[in-house]
Amino acid sequence: MLAETISAVQEDYLEAILALEAESIRVRVRDLANRLCVHKSTVTAALKALAEKELIEYEPYGQIVMTRAGRRAAERVSADHAVVKAFLTDILMIDAGTAEENACRMEHVMDRAVLNRLVTYAAFMGRDQAPDGDDCLARFKMHLMTEQG
Repeated sequence: MLAETISAVQEDYLEAILALEAESIRVRVRDLANRLCVHKSTVTAALKALAEKELIEYEPYGQIVMTRAGRRAAERVSADHAVVKAFLTDILMIDAGTAEENACRMEHVMDRAVLNRLVTYAAFMGRDQAPDGDDCLARFKMHLMTEQG
């Protein structure tokens, strides 16, 4: 299954299923509806589309189970989300709530090359010091504090 054929909304469903699996054994329609703050009929329609793409196995009123392809897609989206959120909170010093909201949107539109570069940059900035001894992250945080007043 190619990632290009999975919409952002479908990625959100897969990510939610993955998170719910981590919290409990069975994932059901009502669990997803509660987590995503949508109506159960909306969830049912989304699950049918995911099942047609062979990303989940689902029977009405039954448990929702991800296929291998669905799990790979969900884990990729979840990892992308974590990287973007960490960059926003740890490097740019955005508050956690704002970072979460924006990471949810950004994870779906960033090219893989951009995301990989973001990971590399965050790792570089997150080190105690740059190779030349300059603490870039501390200087940037100081700049943000003086800029904000």
